[in-house]
Amino acid sequence: MFDSNMAETKVVLYGIGVIGGKMAEAILEKKGMKIVGAIDIDPNKVGKDLGDVLGKKRTGVKVSSDVDGVLASTRPDIVVHTTSSYLKDTYAQFDGILRHGVNIVSTCEELSYPYVTEEGKVLGDKLDKLAKEKKATILGTGINPGFLMDALPIVLTGPCLRVDGITITRQMNAATRRVPFQKKIGAGLTVADFRKKIDGHEITGHVGLEQSIGMIAGALGWKLDEIKVEQVIPVIAEKPVKSEAISVAKGSCAGLKQMAKGLIGSKAVITLDFRAYIGAEEEFDSVVVEGVPPIRQKISPCVHGDYGTIGMTVNSIPKVIASDPGLKTMKDLPIPSATP
Repeated sequence: MFDSNMAETKVVLYGIGVIGGKMAEAILEKKGMKIVGAIDIDPNKVGKDLGDVLGKKRTGVKVSSDVDGVLASTRPDIVVHTTSSYLKDTYAQFDGILRHGVNIVSTCEELSYPYVTEEGKVLGDKLDKLAKEKKATILGTGINPGFLMDALPIVLTGPCLRVDGITITRQMNAATRRVPFQKKIGAGLTVADFRKKIDGHEITGHVGLEQSIGMIAGALGWKLDEIKVEQVIPVIAEKPVKSEAISVAKGSCAGLKQMAKGLIGSKAVITLDFRAYIGAEEEFDSVVVEGVPPIRQKISPCVHGDYGTIGMTVNSIPKVIASDPGLKTMKDLPIPSATP
């Protein structure tokens, strides 16, 4: 039960980018939480008051690039980490935080369920061992992975006596999202330029589909023979469409779509269908569970990605702090909920 007389939860922010900045604004408004430190490597932010970086009133917290110094001086209850999608890029950061015995909640997509790749399993096992040694907990979460394509479908199977298959679809009109996201999905590019950027890894599709499939399979006790992530496909505009910042000519790319499947034998028992493009006529998140009884769930319009990621991360803080030590996934913690 929430106790308003409890001491404030001390939070250090690690990464003050777009999402990290919005995360900071949310925590500053949250009763019972206090930002005591902020970490970033951007020389344009280091040394400045966090409030100045956010364009808000001053907080008295200066942004620093000295991770060890911040953690040693502030002794936080948890670090909110928002730097990269990839575990190979964030592993050393997590290792450094855990060595201070500090809990972590991160938006790193590959951390959400690292066990689906050989490298991820090795790094995940190391983090789990270190976290247990230091009596700390680490969690990767967000809107997706973290909720819409894994935790929510897992919860929806609760009434089922038998589950035969799960299909999850997320469709977004990218015109309603921030401009960097629109550019990230290739909106406005010619098909040829889209392919060049895919080949050059400037456009990567959706990070975390493998992890979501692995988490669902783990929760249901399914042993998959293969997780197949299909090629990113451009969505071609059938007519001119536009957002406030990007105009898409007929025949150019409005965005992208991508599918991933978890297979037992040749049968896809888990299917994820991700679509994000300017001009999508409908926005929705849906989960179809084939089984006894069948489940049909649809959220329309779809859950906003930025707000959802911030909400999932901030609302996970008390659950992470209360958890047993180790590397946790969303299937391991109590069901997600808003916090006071």
